[in-house]
Amino acid sequence: MGNHTAINEKFEWIREFWRYKELLYFFVWRDVKVKYKQTVLGALWAVIQPFFQMIVFTIFFGKLAKMPSDGIPYPIFSYAALVPWTYFTGALSSAGNCLVGNSNLLTKVYFPRVAIPVASVLAGLIDFFIASVLLGGVMMYFQVPFTWTLIFWPILVLPLMLLALGLGMLLASLNVKYRDIKYTIPFGIQLLLFLTPIIYPISIVPEKYRILISLNPLAGIIEAFRSIVIHNKPIDFLSLGISFSVILVVLIMGLSVFQKTEKSFADLV
Repeated sequence: MGNHTAINEKFEWIREFWRYKELLYFFVWRDVKVKYKQTVLGALWAVIQPFFQMIVFTIFFGKLAKMPSDGIPYPIFSYAALVPWTYFTGALSSAGNCLVGNSNLLTKVYFPRVAIPVASVLAGLIDFFIASVLLGGVMMYFQVPFTWTLIFWPILVLPLMLLALGLGMLLASLNVKYRDIKYTIPFGIQLLLFLTPIIYPISIVPEKYRILISLNPLAGIIEAFRSIVIHNKPIDFLSLGISFSVILVVLIMGLSVFQKTEKSFADLV
């Protein structure tokens, strides 16, 4: 009986979220407008960060450190990973701070609170697709052939969204109670940069340590994005499967913590 009630509560929570879908659209559009409001370059900021990171990484890691790049020019190697990485870090940072940033709404009106982190994750997709268009230009410049596997590029962003949402809900819930969480988010992102095969290919990691690298869900996803771009580089489905499994656990954990704590958001924020 208890399990049946819990399942009903879960479905009611989903139905309630669906009833407020117009509000979700509003939050997404608001986040996009706020991001580009009073900016000189506007949507160009979507490509500036990954593009200039690509240049810096190419100079220091590609040219000076002679980092291997799976047989393709290092700019392509790094940019193919930086596009999903930039989206993920932006979405995670935005979702992790979304409740504190919307404290005025939490204390005034009722709506499904989960709409706020969901909107934060969805709003970043515009930047992702703008930056992805530039990837095509970089590939043409370096004469990297386009292959049919590129059709999976927009599909792979889905698990990336779910990972950002799961972690974002968890951090947002903690951030309401412990305000120093907002300082740990950029620190954690910085650590993840070196634990994820963005600067380096996963092939340079000793075989016995690759399973540990694979436990980082970003590793399998980023490598899959890169495999889509690199001709004749097969997708590591084992690593990708591990990533999907970890993402599912993170998402369930994030949802659970968020649901258990959302009733106290208005009092704590």
